[in-house]
Amino acid sequence: MKKAFAILFLIVGLPLFAQIKGKITNANGEAVPYASVIVSGTYNTTSTNRDGEYTLQVKDKGNYTIIVQSIGYKTSEIPVQVNQLPYEVNASLETENYDLKEVVISNTDNPANAIIKNAIANREANGAKTKEFTANFYSKGLFRIKEVPEKFLWIKLGGLQNVLDPSGSGVVYLSETVSEIKYQKPDRLHERIIASKVSGSDNGYSFNNAASADFDFYNNYIEFSINAVSPIADNAFDYYSYKLESTFFDVNKNLINKIKVTPKRESDPAFSGYVYIVDNSWQLYSVNLSIKGKQIRQDLLNTLMIQQNFGYNAADKIWSKNVQTLDFEAGVFGAVLTGRFSYVYSNYNFNSGFDNKTFTNELLAFEPDANKKAPSYWNDNRPIPLTNEERTDYAKKQLIEERTSTKEYKDSLDHEMNRFRILSPITGYNYNNSYENWTISYTGIIRKLGFNTVQAYHLAPSFYFTKRNPEKVTYTTFGTDLNYGFAEKRFRAMGTVSRKFNNTTNRIVTLNGGANIEQFNPERPINRIVNSISTLFFRDNYMKLYDNSFVRLSYQEEPINGIYLFGTIEYTRKRTLPNNTNFSTLKDLYDPYTSNNPLLPYDYETPAFLKHSMYKATVSASFFPGQKYVTRPSGKYNIDETGLPKFFFKYEKGFESSVKDYNFDHLSARVTYDVTLGNKGRLGTSFRGGTFFNSGDIAFTDYRHFNGNQTYVGKSERYLNVFNLLPYYTHSTNDKYFETHIEHNFNGYITNKIPLLNQLDYHLVAGYHLLNIPERNPYMEFTVGFDNVGWGKFRFLRIDYVRSYESGFRAHGVVVGLTFLDILEF
Repeated sequence: MKKAFAILFLIVGLPLFAQIKGKITNANGEAVPYASVIVSGTYNTTSTNRDGEYTLQVKDKGNYTIIVQSIGYKTSEIPVQVNQLPYEVNASLETENYDLKEVVISNTDNPANAIIKNAIANREANGAKTKEFTANFYSKGLFRIKEVPEKFLWIKLGGLQNVLDPSGSGVVYLSETVSEIKYQKPDRLHERIIASKVSGSDNGYSFNNAASADFDFYNNYIEFSINAVSPIADNAFDYYSYKLESTFFDVNKNLINKIKVTPKRESDPAFSGYVYIVDNSWQLYSVNLSIKGKQIRQDLLNTLMIQQNFGYNAADKIWSKNVQTLDFEAGVFGAVLTGRFSYVYSNYNFNSGFDNKTFTNELLAFEPDANKKAPSYWNDNRPIPLTNEERTDYAKKQLIEERTSTKEYKDSLDHEMNRFRILSPITGYNYNNSYENWTISYTGIIRKLGFNTVQAYHLAPSFYFTKRNPEKVTYTTFGTDLNYGFAEKRFRAMGTVSRKFNNTTNRIVTLNGGANIEQFNPERPINRIVNSISTLFFRDNYMKLYDNSFVRLSYQEEPINGIYLFGTIEYTRKRTLPNNTNFSTLKDLYDPYTSNNPLLPYDYETPAFLKHSMYKATVSASFFPGQKYVTRPSGKYNIDETGLPKFFFKYEKGFESSVKDYNFDHLSARVTYDVTLGNKGRLGTSFRGGTFFNSGDIAFTDYRHFNGNQTYVGKSERYLNVFNLLPYYTHSTNDKYFETHIEHNFNGYITNKIPLLNQLDYHLVAGYHLLNIPERNPYMEFTVGFDNVGWGKFRFLRIDYVRSYESGFRAHGVVVGLTFLDILEF
């Protein structure tokens, strides 16, 4: 039965119901892949597949002219009289005869430069011709992986082996979408996905989308991690050299200039390849460009190739993009991932009549049952026919899905993955029930092993049960976090129950409580691993801790797009903790550690605060204006980059304290703003201020503590919430405060131009940090350093030179950033 189904799938997957179909070959009978096929005088467009096959949607019989266009071949016009449907039209393309007869060559002037200057001068006007439109959009993505071992990164691949051949190669992703898009420059877009198909998932919804296909070379920059410069950008001559290789005429007698573009510096974010420019109008005829991953700070990416074909509509006198393909190759640890995204834009309407209500912050939405379209729908609406490889993959994955979705298969896979191994008590263990979607997890004793002067060596294993609903993307979880300090001889335990109610507003309610050992600064600026090393090897016990027994109820939700609400109510009982060990490994073995009192580091008797209990309520809100989002059947997914400032507000109140003076009110606000300055890097800013009231002599645990750093080890990619030479607790306050953090990462804009240094691919970073509190002079830090430090594809280091000032020069030092430290903390 299953084999019969696979055969049936292959049969119905053929384009039997296509309206106009055919194959495009060259003079040698070889397929011409990814050629544009257009119905003349319309925006009805498609593309050939890798085998040269195409389908065109033509509803009515009649006379048509089919235009076939492909780089390297003469454009072909084929008049046809369609008297039945489907109708077959094959074409053989002649190789283009390139020449330079139309260009006067000068010994002093580069003719390509004159063409590019005209293209730059007309860039905005030409881009405005397609500034807003509606269109039909089709996308297809296919990823192949090869040379994958049975275990990758020490992890057994399990189910992935089902789709790989014995050499570790195969198709790992194949997906298609059919959608309608509305677009208005510079960045307003809405896509309604009508049909979605994912190989190996009957209920799957594709991640292909029009926003990720928006590569507009009429813009100055193409957005990546580092913005790449368009070959016709205003500043293009600073980055490119040009050579006019040839010219030719299209079917409309337009002279097309084929220009080779070459980056002046290999390290610059600039493309290599060809642009084809229409003479006189200076519009783009085609683009065939590539860029290396290291040029755009995508170190796992080897190369990305972008090819765009533009079709001419004589009535509108517009060259519009009709076909685009993205080819990429990436690799890590010997495994190679290659892929292609194919996009077709058709049925443009440039008289769209948009109004102020056309666009909202929603970028994408799916129609109901978009993933339930019958094979006949795809046969009628798929503009790029499936190749034999793609048809085979759909059939193969359908059979695999049938087999792997059964309870018997999932139980057998769980049986293998759930094996309890000899090191599981140390490294951790998960027990999964894939069919019923629940997991029991144990983190192990080594994962959070650490050392501090209160507990000496301590262990912190945890046990959790989680029940998931994959369709709704919700969960219920409960468990316990344990902690034992060997010198303290104290066992602590916390319990947690948490429920996520939906994936639209992301409402989460959590109840937790128990006993915990915590840093005075709730933002935990001192990393557990760094503190363990600094304490054991250098006797610098920077982490200061207290005991907290509590019960806390918390709530969080995004009731309106871009508005996040948080709230907690808790009962807490706090007490100070003394040092319980003087052990270290090497340095000054018999010298005492500093005390656990942040205020009096050499006073071992006076507590930092009095033992007390109190109630504490916190209400906070975040506002992200202009936040974009995607609506999928499984919920709402926010796009983090808004291009606007983000606002954070918080109010804390401590009341009913057993020590009356410890009651307090604390109001604070924060504004962050990131802006990309063309290809000149990314500027990040953060401003935070606050004030206490009714808070004359509160417990030190409730002060506003600032994120200092005395270890000379950074733990984040960006320093927009830290002072890298500030002692952890010297500036803590229960009064007014204001802090400023400004950092600019040039993303190679300067270092790419410096010989030798540009070979390292390091990125210059500069920063300024300011702290104002009453009765002290402003504290300032100036920083300069390099980001993206590392080797090859692994660049997780950052090095900064920092100078601090407070009533004059205070200190200086070199901070080494290890951007993976926070990942290891959990």
